[in-house]
Amino acid sequence: MNYFKYRADQQFFVSQEGKIAYIDQGTSNNVILLLHGVPTSGWLYRKMMLLLVDKGYRVIVPDMLGFGNSDNPESYHIYHEKKHAKRLLGLMDYLRIDSWIHVFHDAGGLWTWELLKLAPQNVKKLIILNTIIYQEGFKPPMRFGKNWFTKTVMSLYVSKLFNGFLVNQLLKKGLSKSLSDESLEGYKLPLLEGKVRGMYYFFSRTCHLLPNYKNLLPTLKIPALVIWGKNDPFLKWDPQAEQVIHDLKIKPDNVHVIDAKHFIQEDCADQIVNIINDEI
Repeated sequence: MNYFKYRADQQFFVSQEGKIAYIDQGTSNNVILLLHGVPTSGWLYRKMMLLLVDKGYRVIVPDMLGFGNSDNPESYHIYHEKKHAKRLLGLMDYLRIDSWIHVFHDAGGLWTWELLKLAPQNVKKLIILNTIIYQEGFKPPMRFGKNWFTKTVMSLYVSKLFNGFLVNQLLKKGLSKSLSDESLEGYKLPLLEGKVRGMYYFFSRTCHLLPNYKNLLPTLKIPALVIWGKNDPFLKWDPQAEQVIHDLKIKPDNVHVIDAKHFIQEDCADQIVNIINDEI
C-alpha cells in the first residue's frame, strides 16, 4: 500500500477544532482502535490494520489533529492531551461505537490516560505498545522550550532540504530495519505539509511537564496487555515495569517484551497481531 492510496481510503470527522482523518475497515462488532503518537500518524499501523481486518476485527485508525492527513490549526493549547482525548471520544461517538479494544503507542499513551479519566467504561481492553506511562521510562530524543529555537527545529521538518534526513534519523534510531521509499513517504509527507504544530507542543511542553498518572492507573479496572520492544531508546520498559504491572494488575502472561526497538508496528506487525488475537 502506498501513502496516497492510504489517504484515499480515509474518511473525515469534523471536530470543533478541525477535521480528523480516519480509516474505518471491517464490519465486525469487535472493534479495535489503533492510536499513534508523535510525530507519526495512522500510517504507522497500515500493516497491522490489514492483518486485524483479516482476523475479523473492525479497525479504526485515526490521524490525531495536527498529524497525518488531519487538519493542523494554528494554535498551541489545542494540542493539549485532554483536548486530544475529547476529540477521540468525539470520533468514536460519531461512529456510534461505545465499546472497543484500545491499542496505543508513544504519546498516544498520554491521550489514552486522559480519555480514561473521562470514559473508562468505553474501553474493553488496553493493548500497550511502547507508550508513555511513567516518568521513569520516558527518555525523549529531544527536550526543547517554547521559543524561537524550537520553532526553528520544527521548521526543518517542513523543509525539503532537511525533511528526509531528519525523518530517516528518527526512524533509524527507532527501527531494527530500514524502510522502503514508499513506506517513508507516509512519514515524510505530513511533515513537509507543515504538520509540526502538535509535535511542537509535545516537545516544548509535554516533555518538560509530563503528567503524573500514578493515581489514575490503580483505579482502572480494564484488562491490559503489554507488547514492548525491549531495545527502544526512547521509552524504556524495565525502569517502570514493576510499577505498571502492579498498578494495572497485569498478569505475567500478558507481558510480552519482544526483540524490537520503538516502532514495533514496522518491525513486528505479524507478531503483534498474533499476540493480540491470541490474548483476546
